[in-house]
Amino acid sequence: MSFPIHRPRRLRRTEALRGLVRETTLSMRSLVYPLFVCPGSKVKDEISSMPGNYRWSLDLLVDECRAVAKLEIPAVILFGIPETKDDVGSGAYDPDGIVQRAVRAVKKALPNLLVICDLCLDEYSSHGHCGLIKNGEVDNDPTLELLARTAITQAEAGADMVAPSDMMDGRVGRIRQELDARGFTATPILAYSAKYASAFYGPFREAADSAPKFGDRKSYQMDPANQREAMREIAMDIEEGADIIMVKPALPYLDILALARRTFDVPLAAYQVSGEFSMIVAAAQAGWIDRERIVMESLTSIKRAGADIILTYFAKEVAQSLRG
Repeated sequence: MSFPIHRPRRLRRTEALRGLVRETTLSMRSLVYPLFVCPGSKVKDEISSMPGNYRWSLDLLVDECRAVAKLEIPAVILFGIPETKDDVGSGAYDPDGIVQRAVRAVKKALPNLLVICDLCLDEYSSHGHCGLIKNGEVDNDPTLELLARTAITQAEAGADMVAPSDMMDGRVGRIRQELDARGFTATPILAYSAKYASAFYGPFREAADSAPKFGDRKSYQMDPANQREAMREIAMDIEEGADIIMVKPALPYLDILALARRTFDVPLAAYQVSGEFSMIVAAAQAGWIDRERIVMESLTSIKRAGADIILTYFAKEVAQSLRG
């Protein structure tokens, strides 16, 4: 049977009807808010390419996290800007590093707010790459030891979850091994499993001052043309002990998200990255799009594709909209 017996518009007539049959629902409980922490006091430094986002000093970071918790957003993920950088990224695994201090401060003030730590060397290395450099290339295996050390200092500081974003081969297994050996068997790993070498990261690199000083990251982040490889990467991370897997970026890789959802029965995260955020904001500021509708539509598409968890710079804005 077809038209006129079947009329799909019957269930679209009113908001109540549309809501009753809605297949995908956004919730603030599935959002993670990324935050940048920097040295100093009373610092709230707006990131020019990411309007409304800031580098926060520790004292103001805690206040911002209070605002996040009040909106019922369950989690933040922290990125650090250290005072100094070196060729081995020592600020990443310094027990008194900027992120480690931030974790302690936030957990002391807000013990129920989940604090996730991005786990990588790029923000802390003078060369801007995600691992140790040998003969002009990122040296995979020695980097694993520094990532494992970083995970331990983050867990010791009180992090609820660690999130390796480096894309080194074998890093999830090495981190899991070290966490378990040190008694952190309950600390989950959120693995950036399918992280693509994307141009959508541009504004973030300004925010974290993490652009590579030579070359690029194509030798360790994924080729944007590849889909099957992403499934292999995810399968390896799960085998090595990842508790949650992530696809990054989100909107340009909805096919990867959807395929991962169909293939793997584990929690799935997606990162709506800085470039996605900044394009929406810029277009809205120019008057070309309706910001609120585009934000909600883009996040709904990520959820619809299969993401259980969404990391987004729009988290506070969306939570306020959802709360009415």
